[in-house]
Amino acid sequence: MLVSSKIKWVRWPPPVALTPPAVYALLPRPFTFGVKARVQQEQESMGHLATKTGQFRVEIEGPTSAPVLMLSNSLGTDLHMWDAQMPALTKKFRVVRYDSRGHGASVANEGPYSIAMLGKDALAILDALELTSVNWLGLSLGGMVGQWLLAHAPERITRAVLANTSSYMPDARPWNTRIINVQKNGMASITAGVIERWFTPEFQGRDAQAVQRIADMLVATPAQGYIAACAAVRDMDQRETVRLAKAPVLVIAGTRDPATPPSLGMQTASLIKGAQYVELDAAHLSNVEMPDAFTRAVMQFLTAPAKKAAAPKKKAAPKKKTAKKAVAKKKATAKKVARKAVKKTAKKAVKKVAKPAAKKTAKKVIKKATKKSVKKAAKKTVKKPVRKTAKTIVRRPAKKANKRSAR
Repeated sequence: MLVSSKIKWVRWPPPVALTPPAVYALLPRPFTFGVKARVQQEQESMGHLATKTGQFRVEIEGPTSAPVLMLSNSLGTDLHMWDAQMPALTKKFRVVRYDSRGHGASVANEGPYSIAMLGKDALAILDALELTSVNWLGLSLGGMVGQWLLAHAPERITRAVLANTSSYMPDARPWNTRIINVQKNGMASITAGVIERWFTPEFQGRDAQAVQRIADMLVATPAQGYIAACAAVRDMDQRETVRLAKAPVLVIAGTRDPATPPSLGMQTASLIKGAQYVELDAAHLSNVEMPDAFTRAVMQFLTAPAKKAAAPKKKAAPKKKTAKKAVAKKKATAKKVARKAVKKTAKKAVKKVAKPAAKKTAKKVIKKATKKSVKKAAKKTVKKPVRKTAKTIVRRPAKKANKRSAR
């Protein structure tokens, strides 16, 4: 069984102070929820889960033996934003979905929040349910929380789908404007503008009922929770940490999404090694605007067979003769290298010892050679002219005497 009997569940729905009236229209009728009933009621289990970071509305559906998939909602919605995906997802997965802090019927304390805080909330829910690891599907804010988990708790995430999200919001000004607006005028003051960004005009005309359902979620979001979560998105920068992700990741973007345009989706995908990227012809809430295409992309990714790690290539065993030759060649080479090394070392040693003596000997040899060469040169220059002069003196009188006697 995937869920522990130690979990503390309280009566659902929680007190009115925690749940805005508009949310009740989206929920089934109230009931008391206990562990025994939760185990038996496999297809629809709902309650308020107490964790170490706060109380969260959690809903669990799907076969108890199936792998677990956790869903995390976008900014300004609640767990029912995933209703269109639930029939397909619960066929293959045990689906755990929850209202993020500050949203729906979960704890909505004053902020500001951070992405790290919201990530720790998700871990607290997993710990309370005694789930060691899960698949993750998060859209917008939920995708940002997924990125934090991939980097800071990689062992808890098997695969992750990050939809209509970003690792960094480059401009803080729209967020500050939105925060001030909600503080002064409440959630209703921003609803029309947000809906324009969340859905294309074509979809708003085609499915007004789906648009209204999401608009009701936005209006029902606690103002202080929404403001605090806006601050978390505004201050986030996960461009470096998300590179640490090890699990397989699919990034989904909306071609017509002005909130997190495709450029931001592609940037996030490029930061995660091996991440896949899909673009849908939709605005921000692509799972609501294009439910079939979105669900299909998610299911294909989550149920695809795991890629096996490539086995290292084995070297072909060499033939006996070739092996013998190779060994002999290696030995000969080793011997040559050894001889050269010994010779080099010996020469160095001899040079060190013989250097002073060699210098002295060289000096002596040079001196001796110099003296000899000087002597030879002197002899040549002195002896030759003397001999010539002597001969001339001797020969001349003889010649003269001869001439006289001839006369």
